[in-house]
Amino acid sequence: MMQYIEYTPEQREAELASVRQKYEEIKSMGLKLNMARGVPSVDQLKLSLPILDILHMDADCTAEDGTDCRNYGVMDGIPECKRLMADMLGVKPEMVMVGGNSSLNMMFDTISCFMNTPVVPGTPAWSLVPDRKFLCPVPGYDRHFGVTEYFGFEMIPVPMDENGPDMDIVEELVKDPSVKGIWCVPKYSNPSGISYSDEVVRRIAALQPAAKDFRVMWDNAYCIHDLSDEGDEILNIFEECEKTGNIDLVIEFGSTSKITFPGSGVAAMAASENNMKVIKNKYKFQTIGYDKLNMLRHVRFFGDFEGMKAHMKKHAEVLRPRFEIVINKLAENLDELGVIRYNRPRGGYFVCVDVLDGTAKRVVELCKEAGVNLTGAGATYPYGNDPHDSNIRIAPSFPTLEDLSKAMDVFCVCTRLAALEKLSA
Repeated sequence: MMQYIEYTPEQREAELASVRQKYEEIKSMGLKLNMARGVPSVDQLKLSLPILDILHMDADCTAEDGTDCRNYGVMDGIPECKRLMADMLGVKPEMVMVGGNSSLNMMFDTISCFMNTPVVPGTPAWSLVPDRKFLCPVPGYDRHFGVTEYFGFEMIPVPMDENGPDMDIVEELVKDPSVKGIWCVPKYSNPSGISYSDEVVRRIAALQPAAKDFRVMWDNAYCIHDLSDEGDEILNIFEECEKTGNIDLVIEFGSTSKITFPGSGVAAMAASENNMKVIKNKYKFQTIGYDKLNMLRHVRFFGDFEGMKAHMKKHAEVLRPRFEIVINKLAENLDELGVIRYNRPRGGYFVCVDVLDGTAKRVVELCKEAGVNLTGAGATYPYGNDPHDSNIRIAPSFPTLEDLSKAMDVFCVCTRLAALEKLSA
C-alpha cells in the first residue's frame, strides 16, 4: 500500500470520495461513545467493591497506634496507611503525608502553599515573583497545566522524547531564577506512555537551578500501573537526590484513584523534612485530619504493598485487551498510509497519537460529529496550543471492548479523511 503523500491527484480524489462515503455511513449509525478521559471501566471498579464491607457495624476502627479512626485528629495519616503509601511511592514512611482522595488536590495545595509561603528561608513567596515560570514537558497532562496557569505562571513547553524531557533544554532553562518548577510524570507519562530513562532521572536529581526554591513536582500517578509482568522500571528519584545532595528538590505524589475508586481512594505525597515543614504548616490550618476510616479501609483491603500489587494484576487483565484493540486498529488501518505515529505503552492509561500535522483538531471534530468524544486537540500542551496541531490522547479504559472497537474504527476513518482533506487542499 502506498502512503497518501505518494498518491497522484486523481488517486487522492478517488480515495477521498471513498473515505467520505464510509464516514457518512458511520455518522448514520448514531453512535455515542466516550474516550475523552482516563476513567476506569465498570469491570475495574467491580474489583474493589469488597472494600466497602470491611468496616462493618462491629468492626474495630482503631489504628495500630491506638487512634480511633472515627474521630478527629492525625493530620498526616495513620501509621499503617503511611507505610502502605510509602511502599507504593518508594520512600520512607516518615517522608509521607496521607491526604484525602485526590493527589491533584495535594499538588494544587502545594503550589498554593508556595505561592504564599517562602519555600526556602530568605527567598520570596512565589506570588511575589511577577515573571514566575514553570517548565511543562509536552505532550503532557492538561490538569497540571491548568494548575500552573491558575496561579499565574508562564508555562514553558519542554519537548519530550522516548527518554523523557529534553534535559539539555531543562538544564539551560533552570539557569533563569524566575523558573520555579517542572511537572514530571516519570512512569508511563500522561499521555506519551514513556518512562524516564536512568540518565534523565539522574540529571533531574543533579539539577542546580538558579532558583533555590525550584521544585520538581514528581507526579508518580502510574507507578504500579503495568499492563504485564514485564513493566517499565525507573530509578528512585529520592535515592538519586540523596546521592547529589538535592533531597529538597523533589516532591512526589500518588494515589489509589485508579487502584480502588476515583474520588474515594487515598492520596499521598512524599517530601524531605524541610519541604514537609513548610507544607504541613499550611495543612494544620486547613484540616484537622483527613478520612482515617478510608485509610484504614484501604490498609485492611490490601493488607500490604504485595496485596496492592496483586490487585493491580487484576486491573491489567481488564486493561490489556483494550490497549491491544487500540494498537491493532491503528496498525491495521493507518500504519502504511504515512499519516500517523503512536506509542506502544507497557502501562499507564493512554495511547499517544500524532496524526498528520495540521489535522488533529479536524480529526477530533470529525469524531465528535460521528458520535465519538475524544480529549480536545491541543489539551496536551500549555494553553491548549499544540504548535503542530498533531497530538491526540486516546483513553481506552472506559468503553466496553465492543464499543472501543467501534470507536477506533471511527477514529481511523476520521484520521484518513482529515489527512486526505489536508493533502488535497
